Amino acid sequence: MARLPAYTPMLAQLGSLASVQGADWAVEMKWDGVRALAYVQEGTVRLMSRNNKDVTPAYPELQLMAGAAGGHAAVIDGEIVAFDEAGRPSFEQLQARMHQRNQAAIAQLTRSVPVTFMAFDILHLDDDSTVSRSYLERRELLETTFTPGYRWEVPVWFADNAELALDSSRQLGLEGIMCKRTRSPYRPGRRSSDWTKVKNVRTVEVVVGGWKPGGGRRSGMIGSLLLGAHDPRGRLRYVGHVGTGFSEAVLRDLGERLAPLERPDPPFDEAVPREHLRDARWVEPCLVGEVQYAEVTGDGRLRHPSWRGLRPDREPYEVTTAEILPDHGTATG
Repeated sequence: MARLPAYTPMLAQLGSLASVQGADWAVEMKWDGVRALAYVQEGTVRLMSRNNKDVTPAYPELQLMAGAAGGHAAVIDGEIVAFDEAGRPSFEQLQARMHQRNQAAIAQLTRSVPVTFMAFDILHLDDDSTVSRSYLERRELLETTFTPGYRWEVPVWFADNAELALDSSRQLGLEGIMCKRTRSPYRPGRRSSDWTKVKNVRTVEVVVGGWKPGGGRRSGMIGSLLLGAHDPRGRLRYVGHVGTGFSEAVLRDLGERLAPLERPDPPFDEAVPREHLRDARWVEPCLVGEVQYAEVTGDGRLRHPSWRGLRPDREPYEVTTAEILPDHGTATG
C-alpha cells in the first residue's frame, strides 16, 4: 500500500454561543491538550503536530493505536491529553511530555503522566481521502472504523444545544466546546467559521520577546516574561508581561531555552512601556507560550496574565493579536 498522504489540520475560529445556534451544529467538548494527526498504517502510528513536527517518540503508549483501525490505513485527527487525578485535562501536566525526547525519561513519564488520544475526525481511509465528506459522514466513518482502546477514545458529540454543552463543560472543568457545522467538509490547513470554539476561560498564545530578572526568591532567575503578538501587518506588538504561574523548574527550563536567544535590542515593532525597559533582556522571538488572562485593556494589553506553558506545536508567525483584539485580524487559536 502507498504511503498515506500528508494533511494539515483544519482550524477553528473563536466565537460565542450566539454564533452557533441552530440544528445544523454538532457540539464536541474542547480538550486542553496538543493537536495531532495520527497516521495509522501497516502496524505503526506516526504522530504529527499542528506545525508538522514528528512527535511520535514523545508518546510511545500511543503506538498501541496501530490496531485501532482494524487493519485499515487511516489518518485520524485528534488531541493528545493528559488527565489529572480528578479526571480533568491538565495542560500543566502535559508540559512534561511535550518537550521530552530522552527515551529513559519518556519511559518513566508514560507511567507517571500517561496521555490519551481523543480522536474526533478521520481524513483518509485506505486509498480514499474523506475530507470532502460532511461532518456527519466523517463522524460515522470514524466511529465505525476507529475502535476505542487503552489510551485512545472517540468522545461523544451532541446534536445542537451548545448552551447545555457549554454548561456541562464548565462543570467538568473543561476548556470549552467546539461547534461544527454538520454539513461542512474538512478544510485542511484552513481556518473556518464552520468550526467555532467557545471558551470557558480566556487563554491566548503569545510570543516571548524578552524577560526581566527576578528578585527575592527568584534572584538569579527569570522574574517575568515580556510578551508579543503579530498585528495584521505582521508587526510584533507588545501585549504585556507575565510573572505568575511559574514553578522553579519551569523558570530554570525557560532560562536555559532563552539564554542562546539573547539579542541586544527589543524585537517588538513598537515602544515597550518605560517601566519594563529597565533591566530587560531581549531575545529572538522564537518561543511560543500560552497564558490565561482576566481581560484586555483599551490599548491591547493583557490584564493579570498567568503562564500556562510553552507551545512547541505553534510557530511564532501564527501568533496574532486577533484573539486579543478580535476586530483587528483573523483568529489563530
